[in-house]
Amino acid sequence: MAKKRGKKYKQAVELVDRSKSYDIREAVQLVKKTATANFDETVEIAFRLGVDPKHADQNIRSAVVLPHGTGKTQRVLVFAKGEKVKEAEAAGADYIGDEETIQKINDGWFDFDVVVATPDMMAEVGKLGRVLGPKGLMPNPKTGTVTFDIEKAVKEIKAGKVEFRVDKSGNIHVPVGKVSFEDDQLIENIETMIETIIRVKPQTSKGKYIRNVSISSTMGPGIKLDVSPYVN
Repeated sequence: MAKKRGKKYKQAVELVDRSKSYDIREAVQLVKKTATANFDETVEIAFRLGVDPKHADQNIRSAVVLPHGTGKTQRVLVFAKGEKVKEAEAAGADYIGDEETIQKINDGWFDFDVVVATPDMMAEVGKLGRVLGPKGLMPNPKTGTVTFDIEKAVKEIKAGKVEFRVDKSGNIHVPVGKVSFEDDQLIENIETMIETIIRVKPQTSKGKYIRNVSISSTMGPGIKLDVSPYVN
């Protein structure tokens, strides 16, 4: 059944030329105009990529620190022991994980956004694979969340590091800020994300790699981006 859209959304759609790819500054100004909710909407970028995630070497997963963060403070849970616990606390970790925490998570506690673990704790954290995996919360060396450099990991996450991974259809969705951000802040975050996606292109990817890129606010329509200045 088709989703019924409100009057505000229909008016917002009319501002967007669906056949056009906008330059980033124009798109950012438009995304603000089409954000009509009475809260500070998140701005998200969506990529459609020419990759086949069924092949392990094309299953893109990585992370990047956005220059201006996402506008959301991430709650960080760290699994560590010994001196690394003090390092995590000093870096600003919200929670330190132990056996009791593992049980709490199994019982349904999820008051955190990112999980970081030292390699020597992964045998314990691995027990949570079935619970954390489907939520995209399992620590992973590819995203820098399995590391002995706890201080760096926690500080980067708090500074605006975002993880991303390609879905089964070759799409990636990443938050790049809030509607309340300055235009230049959103532009820098978007450019950083485009450059990162280009950088992680799998060598085995054939044909056109970046097929489509758009930005939208939480409740707003998609606005296509012209990324040719970055790809060529």
